[in-house]
Amino acid sequence: MESMFSRNHTPRLEDAFQTRRQFLNRFGTGMGGLGLAAMLGEQLLTSTAGAAGTSISPLAPKNPHFSAKAKHVIHIFAQGGPSHIDTWDPKPELAKHGEQNISAIGGMPLPPVFKFKKSGKSGVEVGEIFPKIGECIDDVAVIRSMHTDIPAHEFATVMMNTGSGRMVKPSMGSWVTYGLGTVNQNLPGFIALAPGGTALGGSANWRSAFLPGAYQGTSINTANLSVEKLIENLKNYHETSSEQRKQLDLLKKLNEMHNERLKREAALEARIQSFELAYQMQTEAVDAFDIAKESQAVRDMYGDTPQGRQMLIARRLVEKGVRFVQAWHGGWDHHTAVEKNLRTKAGECDQAIGALLKDLKQRGLLDQTLVVWNGEFGRTPRHDKGQRGDPGRDHHNKSFVAWMAGGGVKGGTVYGASDEFGYNAVENKVHIHDLHATILHLLGFDHEKLTYRYNGRYFRLTDVYGSVVKGLVA
Repeated sequence: MESMFSRNHTPRLEDAFQTRRQFLNRFGTGMGGLGLAAMLGEQLLTSTAGAAGTSISPLAPKNPHFSAKAKHVIHIFAQGGPSHIDTWDPKPELAKHGEQNISAIGGMPLPPVFKFKKSGKSGVEVGEIFPKIGECIDDVAVIRSMHTDIPAHEFATVMMNTGSGRMVKPSMGSWVTYGLGTVNQNLPGFIALAPGGTALGGSANWRSAFLPGAYQGTSINTANLSVEKLIENLKNYHETSSEQRKQLDLLKKLNEMHNERLKREAALEARIQSFELAYQMQTEAVDAFDIAKESQAVRDMYGDTPQGRQMLIARRLVEKGVRFVQAWHGGWDHHTAVEKNLRTKAGECDQAIGALLKDLKQRGLLDQTLVVWNGEFGRTPRHDKGQRGDPGRDHHNKSFVAWMAGGGVKGGTVYGASDEFGYNAVENKVHIHDLHATILHLLGFDHEKLTYRYNGRYFRLTDVYGSVVKGLVA
């Protein structure tokens, strides 16, 4: 009869492939393990961390720190720096100074190029180029005192999305999925709808950085119209589902063996998870992105435009359980011809965003979905110093506007204020870190406690800054 000793010490082929470093590592950790076992004793036998042979998905739903209304986020990013003075922060004082050179703003003022209208029961003033969003203003909280660090597009864009303009850090969507997981395990927890060429800074805006790769955003180029083009190479048209499943299981087994040798290498872990998710997405994703399944009335409400399709897809993804959806809308960098160009950009998205807010509300989803709109900074109240043709505005970081709706937000309100010219945020100033802290709070997190240990220290979305803007919370 074979003894236990002989069974436990039967030579194995894989044990023959070791470097000197691996041998010394095993020897050293083995001796340490003996000491640890003596210290922990019965705790090792009674641990319930996980049953043998089971694994828990990193995207499994998790509970936040405290109960909150918001369960999903749709972040509409107007990349380029929309002019706050012509959209959400009326400054009639600028028109009173004509051709004067005002030292407080560093040049000759450029008055607002559009009129403002009091909208909704709340009477919040909204630029005339956003009539459809204005119809929903009673569900919207406008922040007129935003400010950021540096008025350079790439830095400020990455800063808005990750809380850091320099160091590579996880994006806001990655932090949210790390904290909450996601409801639908057959779809990514974080999806970035980014038409080609609009995402300045590229994947840095939706990467997971040092968080596990499962939390990285999945970028979808919504410039494509057909589902097959939106998500290319999703389906295998040459093999059956069962054959794919067998291949994937074998590949997973081989990768797991390799991964054990690498001591759970993060990049390989992410690759294994991405293969599994891609298989699961073959049916679910096609359905989620197929807006043809909506009624004609719904599609007409959003509009047959890139932004209309983008907003409709965002609503369908949230409805399917996706935790964080980011919709990119670029082209707001108006150094010249601000009147013409701003009217064009607003016309591209006003109907679609207004439809999104109304549709979410009609379906009972707005209360649990936080909708956020902003750019990376604002524009100067003076003429662009370049004086290039028709009047335009330069980059400006000391004052700009963001707005939030749904998900526990106090709608029909204005928070904070800029000075009479819209040059400096002066009342209840809100920094990017404060905005991030507030978004996490509305999702049920203490932003100081949602942390991840990396490289010897604990990191968080808000770094070592940020305060929750209580005036925005219902």
